[in-house]
Amino acid sequence: MPDPNGFLRYDRRLPARRPVPVRISDWREVYPPAGEELIREQATRCMDCGIPFCHDGCPLGNRIPDWNDLVRTGNWDAAVESLQATNNFPEFTGRLCPAPCEAACVLGLGGQQPVTIKQVEVEIADAAVARDGLRPRPASAPTGRSVAVVGSGPAGLAAAQQLARAGHTVTVYERDDAIGGLLRYGIPDFKLEKQHIDKRLAQLTAEGVRFRTGVDVGVDVTAEQLRAEHDAVLLACGALQGRDTPETPGRALRGVHQAMAHLVAANRVVAAAGNGRPAPATLPDGTPIDAAGKHVVIIGGGDTAADCLGVAHRQGAAGVHQLDLYPQPPTERDAARDPWPTWPWLLRNYPAHEEGGERVFAVAVQEFVDDGTGQVRAVRIAEVTVEKVDGRRIVTPLPGSEREIPADLVLLAIGFEGTEQQPLLAQFGVTRNARGAVDARPDWQAADGVFVAGDMHRGASLIVWAIAEGRAAAAAIHAYLGGVGELPAPVDPARQPLAAR
Repeated sequence: MPDPNGFLRYDRRLPARRPVPVRISDWREVYPPAGEELIREQATRCMDCGIPFCHDGCPLGNRIPDWNDLVRTGNWDAAVESLQATNNFPEFTGRLCPAPCEAACVLGLGGQQPVTIKQVEVEIADAAVARDGLRPRPASAPTGRSVAVVGSGPAGLAAAQQLARAGHTVTVYERDDAIGGLLRYGIPDFKLEKQHIDKRLAQLTAEGVRFRTGVDVGVDVTAEQLRAEHDAVLLACGALQGRDTPETPGRALRGVHQAMAHLVAANRVVAAAGNGRPAPATLPDGTPIDAAGKHVVIIGGGDTAADCLGVAHRQGAAGVHQLDLYPQPPTERDAARDPWPTWPWLLRNYPAHEEGGERVFAVAVQEFVDDGTGQVRAVRIAEVTVEKVDGRRIVTPLPGSEREIPADLVLLAIGFEGTEQQPLLAQFGVTRNARGAVDARPDWQAADGVFVAGDMHRGASLIVWAIAEGRAAAAAIHAYLGGVGELPAPVDPARQPLAAR
């Protein structure tokens, strides 16, 4: 059983980040590997709480107390097995997930700091690579049934692995030139070095998954062709339609871009350099989108904005401002607003924030200011109040509060509006709902024989939800194909995160 006094003997500790001057000079991950002593100490803080609410915080249903105690006792092989029983890609979630499981940790209810669940998870995942190099687990016999997976993000890859291990022939179609979806070109290397993706892809390939890159389903190959070649289709195309602000004066100026365009260009530069092919950061049409020497303004306060901040530092920006529409959040949970074990609204300081830049809260852009040549030179902002009226957000500028911030590059990181409108939707007979997502029946089908999972179904969400939906959709496809036995299905299409009602 877990040590019931571990949390009393040890405080919450994370491994020290690499020094700022060192890490902003390269693209390597911010956190170095933690020592085994530190991780065993932190795993020991997991108490014998009786009802582990961390299970409810995690949609994958990770057996968190089990593998914490296995790490505490030094049984790393069993910890690896326990973790991989519920999570196909713990090396991704351990690096990228904001850890709703930690917000639901029982220690948080008692006024203590939660267990460092995410850090223990990534160390177990890395131990799996060190121990057996992600040993392939191919099916013992083929079923003779074939599945097409459209999209190679975490939802598509999780489903592909589950189905391949069940004996189905799986082909993953990706319109980009490399597999991984946003993991590949949307997440900077300082959060996820791409070697981790490549190691998993080698495992999936050895398990029989086939990959076809540079194939835009609906354009290069039709839905009719996929339906003819495969017994089922899973759509896992993500939610890449970036939210925009076309009504803001000056939006069409040069230098104002969607945040994801900047992240993709930067990731491609890093990937090219790793292959010995240095390349400039440009948009597909050749337009430069590099922060080097520029005054950068990032609009938005979430993960994507923080990623842009870290990229701007590494590209050598002259200065960075990050603007947030909402007031500065509190540093501790407001139990009246977000009672435990729900995900709280807090001031979240990412590693990029300690690297530089200025955060400005409770402001909104009134205009992107022209330098006279069609290039942005500044953003005019005003302090604002935000309130909800009948479910609608009302933003009110405060008179006399307007000012300008210099800006040579403006990045819009204000969220996503669902999956992109693309030819494959009509060809498969599915439509976007009011949120820009694609609805699924209780059996994960969006149309007969066509399944949907991940952000394409849920809207922009967390990586753990994408993997959970991929696993659940794979279970539904396996049943649809008449597969023997059942695959694990951690969520259903209507499942929502923990929330106060």
